[in-house]
Amino acid sequence: MKDITPLTEGWNLRYDQALLPAEVPGCVHTDLLAAGVIPDPFLDRNETEVAWVGRRAWTYLTEVSHESAHERTDLVFEGLDTAARITFDGRELGTTRNMHRTHRFDATGLTGRLEVHFTSAYDEAEAVRALTGDRPNVYPEPFQYIRKMACGFGWDWGPTLVTAGIWRPVRLEHWSTARLAFVRPLVTVDDGRGSVEVRLRAERTESGTAAALRARATVAGQEAEAVFEGDEAVLRLTVDAPRLWWPRGYGDQPLYDLDVTLLDDAGPLDTWHRRIGFRTVELDRTPDEHGTGFTLVVNGERVFARGVNWIPDDVFPSRITPERYRTRLRQAADANVDLVRIWGGGIYEDEAFYDACDELGLMVWQDFLFACAAYPEEQPLRGEVEAEARDNVVRLMPHASLVLWNGNNENLWGFRDWDWEPGLAGDSWGEGYYLGVLPRIVAELDPTRAYSAGSPWSGSWDHHPNDPDHGTYHSWEVWNRQDYAEYRANVPRFVSEFGWQAPPAMATLRRALPGEDLAPDSPGMLHHQKADDGNGKLDRGVARHFAPPVGDFDRWHYLTQVVQARAVAAGIEHWRSHWPVCAGTVVWQLNDCWPVSSWAAVDGDGRLKPLHHELRRVYADRLLTLQPAGEGDEGLVLAVINQSATPWHTEVTLRRVEAGGAVTGHGVQEVSVAARSAVRIPVPAGLAPAGGTTAEFLVADADGLRATWFPVPDKEFGYEPPAFDVSVEPVPDGGGNVHVVVNAHTLVRDLLLQADRLGPAATADRGLVTLLAGEQVRIRVDGCGDVTADDARAALFCVGTK
Repeated sequence: MKDITPLTEGWNLRYDQALLPAEVPGCVHTDLLAAGVIPDPFLDRNETEVAWVGRRAWTYLTEVSHESAHERTDLVFEGLDTAARITFDGRELGTTRNMHRTHRFDATGLTGRLEVHFTSAYDEAEAVRALTGDRPNVYPEPFQYIRKMACGFGWDWGPTLVTAGIWRPVRLEHWSTARLAFVRPLVTVDDGRGSVEVRLRAERTESGTAAALRARATVAGQEAEAVFEGDEAVLRLTVDAPRLWWPRGYGDQPLYDLDVTLLDDAGPLDTWHRRIGFRTVELDRTPDEHGTGFTLVVNGERVFARGVNWIPDDVFPSRITPERYRTRLRQAADANVDLVRIWGGGIYEDEAFYDACDELGLMVWQDFLFACAAYPEEQPLRGEVEAEARDNVVRLMPHASLVLWNGNNENLWGFRDWDWEPGLAGDSWGEGYYLGVLPRIVAELDPTRAYSAGSPWSGSWDHHPNDPDHGTYHSWEVWNRQDYAEYRANVPRFVSEFGWQAPPAMATLRRALPGEDLAPDSPGMLHHQKADDGNGKLDRGVARHFAPPVGDFDRWHYLTQVVQARAVAAGIEHWRSHWPVCAGTVVWQLNDCWPVSSWAAVDGDGRLKPLHHELRRVYADRLLTLQPAGEGDEGLVLAVINQSATPWHTEVTLRRVEAGGAVTGHGVQEVSVAARSAVRIPVPAGLAPAGGTTAEFLVADADGLRATWFPVPDKEFGYEPPAFDVSVEPVPDGGGNVHVVVNAHTLVRDLLLQADRLGPAATADRGLVTLLAGEQVRIRVDGCGDVTADDARAALFCVGTK
């Protein structure tokens, strides 16, 4: 039976003439940080102080001693970042140039010193550029010339921290006769019966060349066995009436253990284990009267995807533990998210990520790793791209949560719209990957899943790559140049990127910028704002709705959070109300990789922004929203959205309310919405506030849900000064947590308790809430310790004078 010797202890990093203790898995930056050689690059402006690290060569070394009676010993690196030369016992075993692959070397009979020499990623990229020629990209860094996490070279939300190191586990594998080189399960369901076709390949030692091998597979109490003399075998298992895996909100997530054993006459040689789920997944791209659809269909159920985009959760990904993955993905599920898109400028995530998605019912849209650049298709990159794709398709395909492969992020769009095409003058730029190599690999290895060439992509060159009427669409003009109301200007078939920025939580800023006198344009704040004219766009977004809070950082911080939450909600409410024409929204973005002003709903320290709470509301199964009728029609529309599995019969109470609180119009609307449906109902003309009025607004309530409509921006509306009482009550669970109770005497719009102001670990159970006069809200705060009503009031913000 194959034996494993982990090689995670006893490593050192050579730094000049010194040997520093090294963590494996890890990277140069984290080892230098632990040794006190560099400051924390996440704090202040230290990022610039450590830029030299990414431009040096580095060496990791350890002494390896082991004993094995097996015929063969392989040295296996699950991840080397990136251009490396491996020597063992004075012998060069080989070189690597791809962070996203597993590398295996024959190390039979070798002991002693193991060294991994890393070339600077910049040097490797420049050497490749010299071979392939220049290609355009969106940032002045050479990330498209090296198969490495692109965003480590800096992005409009990420620092430039170019890593090197043994970033995933390394081990020795000792084996005889044969081992399992790969196992590829194809899981399908037809007429209530589950099928698992297990395709495997064995690697043999020289003495095992002629050995008769057996392969055995078991799942759900079923067993299949095959005898084979070559290198490949196929085993087929059938499971009657398996429980189906569903996305969260549609059903349960049962998982089945699939075990494969390779044997010879003497017994087991190698084993393989994964958990699988039985489900069908299709991508409906049927043309219709609206254009070309893009609808996920799981187990025959058409799904409006409630999605978020995922970036690496740390710019040093070796620090991301299984617990951290689960925490972040649990935060996504708590926001009623059911799809996570792994964006193409990051990494293929660790197995723990996909395991958590399997269990939580989070569908995974997996980009291949190409983003925002023209990628050369010549060697040495082409061979690496194909090997990388094959490695990761086979590794990830057992996961039930994986529903879609996607070729790239924005590169097809960039070729057409970003002035790339003229300068390329016939040079390769990646199209051969996205429309040739990658779909061929997916069709060969994982035909159970759909492939899309890119995001955005209209399905063919017959339409503009970012045509909202065809395929997937990225909506960035609104954030860059317009008011968020412009999200209502169209109804794309599937919105796979859109978003709005806000700074992180105040406690995160205080930790990242210790001692700084915080202002929107203070040095540290500007350094932790990576977007082009990011603060200008934040300020313009606020100014369209509010009087600019000059000289009041707390107010600026609150208002930017409000605008972010409102903007994303405006888009989702509009697009959800047009289901099934629009079949999904994927918010940019769920998470951050360091403390930064960004589009994230969860900041770089893991704290929830108000946007996270707003996602929980607008991604709930049931949603009310009030919107302008659109398309030249006057008046308002009440949209009632029901993504639950049962019909929704309800009474919607509509009230036209004066700024001072008096109700000037009242009506009740009986509404019936079928399961997985949405209806749009005109608001009676007598109830809708007059267009442009500064004195009235509309409120819709049903079954504990609320929608509001204000005809004018906040800065024009005639708010009375907000008045409310605050009290604090202990939560009767013995945990030392509290309820902050707010009783409103006037309209209190977008009340927000910033819990981290009560203590860095404090969390609140809700975000923005609007109260009418006489209403009360109870906000649970955990982890705050002893607080008074005055403490709570100091942490509360709302529209109008605080």
